[in-house]
Amino acid sequence: MELAWRIITPYIPYLISTLALLLLFEQISYLKKKRFLPGPTFVLPFIGNAVSLVRNPTKFWDKQSSYAKSTPLGISANYIIGRYIVYIYSTDLSHKVFSNVRPDAFHLVGHPFGKKLFGEHNLIYMFGQDHKDLRRQIAPNFTPKALQIYTDIQQRIIIKHLVCWVEKSRGEFSIPLRTLCRDMNLETSQTVFVGPYLDGDSRTRFNVDYNFFNVGLMKLPIDFPGFAFRNAASAVQRLVDTLSGCVEESEKKVKSGEEPTCLIDFWMQENSSEKNPHLHREIGGHLFDFLFASQDASTSSLLWAIVYLESHPDILERVRKEVAEYWSPENDAVLTGDHLRQMKYTEAVAREVVRIRAPATMVPHIAGVDFPLTENYVIPKGTIVFPSVFDSSFQGFVEPERFDPDRFMEERQEDRVYKKNFLAFGAGAHQCVGQRYAINHLMLFIAMFATLVDFKRDRTDGCDEITYVPTIVPKDDCRVFLSQRCRRFPSLS
Repeated sequence: MELAWRIITPYIPYLISTLALLLLFEQISYLKKKRFLPGPTFVLPFIGNAVSLVRNPTKFWDKQSSYAKSTPLGISANYIIGRYIVYIYSTDLSHKVFSNVRPDAFHLVGHPFGKKLFGEHNLIYMFGQDHKDLRRQIAPNFTPKALQIYTDIQQRIIIKHLVCWVEKSRGEFSIPLRTLCRDMNLETSQTVFVGPYLDGDSRTRFNVDYNFFNVGLMKLPIDFPGFAFRNAASAVQRLVDTLSGCVEESEKKVKSGEEPTCLIDFWMQENSSEKNPHLHREIGGHLFDFLFASQDASTSSLLWAIVYLESHPDILERVRKEVAEYWSPENDAVLTGDHLRQMKYTEAVAREVVRIRAPATMVPHIAGVDFPLTENYVIPKGTIVFPSVFDSSFQGFVEPERFDPDRFMEERQEDRVYKKNFLAFGAGAHQCVGQRYAINHLMLFIAMFATLVDFKRDRTDGCDEITYVPTIVPKDDCRVFLSQRCRRFPSLS
């Protein structure tokens, strides 16, 4: 040991000098890319500001937004895990990113380290004709006929879970709804997307793996065994394997001539593994994309809907009156797609929830080339770019901080006047293909919850503050007292 130390000792100053030069080079590289953009002047070597991001995402992104708002350009800079990032507050610049998703401009990634999680062939990484062709294949999954089948499924599951929630609370105990909403949405997504093809054991394993995935999303991207990020990536592969098996079973059913009962049945009506031997795996991967896109975003919106309805009793009363025109628990019938289309105010409430609390606050992209974002600033190749759809929701609209569903009614039409600022479902070629399904789900939940349940928040200091999980939710996980409002819960079986 002493001999080894004698050999190493003369080289220690050189090692320290080399390390110092590398750190200096990293700092200079960051400042060179940053130029005149607001943001931290100095960053920690390699990890940058990743620690503050993981410890308190809300504070980190609020600060990044404040940096961006401090300049007329509406952009700011930072550094995370060896990656230079640019945050975009400006709606116009966000649109510039969304409209330039192509190999020689921006690449949608969904998560800063998404390719390691989702794989290289994920739907969100597709471009050009391949992407257009896939969207055409997906379109039949969201026809009025398909949406009506999903609507029936959604209502049955929502009511089943509301009954359980009321039994837990009984008006005496406050219960946090985040996990309960997530579980309800996971069951809804599983049943709508792959229907009868997941048995009880498969659902249990599926839920465990999806939890691994969800936890890994919020952790540092340490891709080694035993770390949450590696567990998440492994879980994704198992989830896709499970969904691929569902695709195979659906194809057999469709070939036998049976009517579709879930999304994958509609999809397989137009597809065959005889033409594409890799079809089951490909569609299984796309189904996981759907699940990821709908699951946590929907949970976020349901929770914020409860928050805003409870704090705006006049709006809650208008929703209850409108729903009563089309649906009563005593009738044991479902709300139809026609009913939803006529419930203009409930839809306005749903859209206002999505506007004021956009679930996925940012849509990460990677610059595939040096891209001239403005006349004075070129985004360097490899930069992770974060257009903020959350910030856009508070630009343009009249009194944007106010929860005001009437802005979406025919008299005001702010959804048309300020269309460019409503980016919760994205824009451009990768705009959310399932947004009608998402709005329907939120409307159904609002209608069922408002009609069947009396509810009151268990308020504490800061309970309505935003927390990232990874979508945004109330800090207290939306803790409420629940009691039965209707004479009896409907039976839709």
